[in-house]
Amino acid sequence: MSLTLGNGPFARNDAAGETNAHIEAPGHILWFHDVPKRVRATLGGETIVDTERARLLHETRLLPVYYVPRDDVRFDLLEPTEHSSHCPFKGDARYWTIRAGDQVAENAVWGYDAPIAGAPDLAPYVALYFGKVDHWYEEDEEIFGHPRDPFHRIDVRTAERRVRVLVDGAVVADSSVPKLLFETGLPVRYYLPLEHWDQAALTPSGHSSTCAYKGAAAYNGVRTAAGEVADLVWRYEAPLSDGRDVAGLLCAPQEHERVEVELSTPGR
Repeated sequence: MSLTLGNGPFARNDAAGETNAHIEAPGHILWFHDVPKRVRATLGGETIVDTERARLLHETRLLPVYYVPRDDVRFDLLEPTEHSSHCPFKGDARYWTIRAGDQVAENAVWGYDAPIAGAPDLAPYVALYFGKVDHWYEEDEEIFGHPRDPFHRIDVRTAERRVRVLVDGAVVADSSVPKLLFETGLPVRYYLPLEHWDQAALTPSGHSSTCAYKGAAAYNGVRTAAGEVADLVWRYEAPLSDGRDVAGLLCAPQEHERVEVELSTPGR
């Protein structure tokens, strides 16, 4: 998605689009830029990061990562460790463990003291594994999953289309009032009202996932004569702002090998 994933211009996906320019660049691109938001991270009731000087690092085929000035990090809660790693594009990283309240996050923070030639100047910054702290905030709004990418976009449109969803050749949903969700770098998603799905075909699931832009998704399986496909369809019951127009609607992945989505336009 965005610059460095999916169909983005730095994703190295030759089938994504066309350009009238030849971009002379290495196979793995780094893009490092300022973030105009206050960014905070907390663990164990302590604020580990509080900065208005965060930067976002994009890398080819990777999700963006917040890098924050070392001066804006509670280093009194960090302990250096023996762990290290090497990135061929950034250099050697050292790590710190966070001890905050009654919680310990092992090797949760990393930094590049001496980035390799050609890399952005990462030395004044450190980064945190997003999932190793309790909460992240942009301004006063909590964010989930990973940092939101400013080059990522979601549009939801009503459509006079008929959408049928087939699983193993059997129709499990049929609707003329779909919502079409267009998201950067991803296939068009067709969200249909729950009542337009075959209720007998839906099976319960305890699976969930988190989208940084749409929020927490709950899942259902789908049962056909050929057997059950677990955790196949999803919905956002209480979505974030980008997903509000599809709240409570069910969607199936048309790229799944057992799924077919038929789309027709009345009068055409």
